[in-house]
Amino acid sequence: MVARAVYTIVSVIIVSLVSFIGIVSLLLKKKDLSKILLILVSLSAGTLLGGAFLHLLPEAVEEQGFGLPVSLSALAGVLVFFILEKWIHMQRCEAPQAHTSHAYPLLHETHKHHLGILTLVGDGMHNFLDGLVIAGSYLVSVPVGIATTIAVVLHEIPQEIADFGVLLYAGFSKAKALLFNFLSAAVAIAGAVAGLLLGARGEAFILFILPFAAGGFIYIAGANLIPELHKECSLKETVWHLLALLLGMALMVAVLFLE
Repeated sequence: MVARAVYTIVSVIIVSLVSFIGIVSLLLKKKDLSKILLILVSLSAGTLLGGAFLHLLPEAVEEQGFGLPVSLSALAGVLVFFILEKWIHMQRCEAPQAHTSHAYPLLHETHKHHLGILTLVGDGMHNFLDGLVIAGSYLVSVPVGIATTIAVVLHEIPQEIADFGVLLYAGFSKAKALLFNFLSAAVAIAGAVAGLLLGARGEAFILFILPFAAGGFIYIAGANLIPELHKECSLKETVWHLLALLLGMALMVAVLFLE
């Protein structure tokens, strides 16, 4: 139990440190950044789907069979992540250029700062759930925990780059944007600690969190990430996206050999 707790805390610290990747957006041209982000989105979608179907759901079914509890827990994951992502998206819709441009339109400073705070709060909630999921996965087995961590990290890379852009748009300085983005990401540590405590009290949490996480992963990949890839219609880019998607799935297959 102690070893798995250490794995969990180290993993969520790594996830939190990914928030500093946002600075990369300032070093790349807008066109290059867009291409790289879509490849990362493809890779992320592949790892999330692979993690759900190759690790989380099989473990959940092995523990309790593919019955109503697994199905309802997976649906709960879909619904919770839908509500959370919808809330975050509603805030960002107030500033449609926040993700892609540093030529910020003139808006009231209070309004822009409010947008940044809402983004941090929403992402903090998301990161708390990530911590819960990572903790629950490690309580099942180290390979499942590693697979879940990889999926979360690769999902967080494009997410954190976008978040950094939103915070700059909201009027934060580069230093403050990095700091507050990291603090929001570090909420995953609190989620991990909560998950370890819940897991220590019995198996109910573990039996719930695996299909719940699978449902969340499937929702994020299918409703959030893959639709972004359909916005690029060129054959060359499509091939790159397909290869990245397959690579993400292959990473999850490779983790199976750790068991």
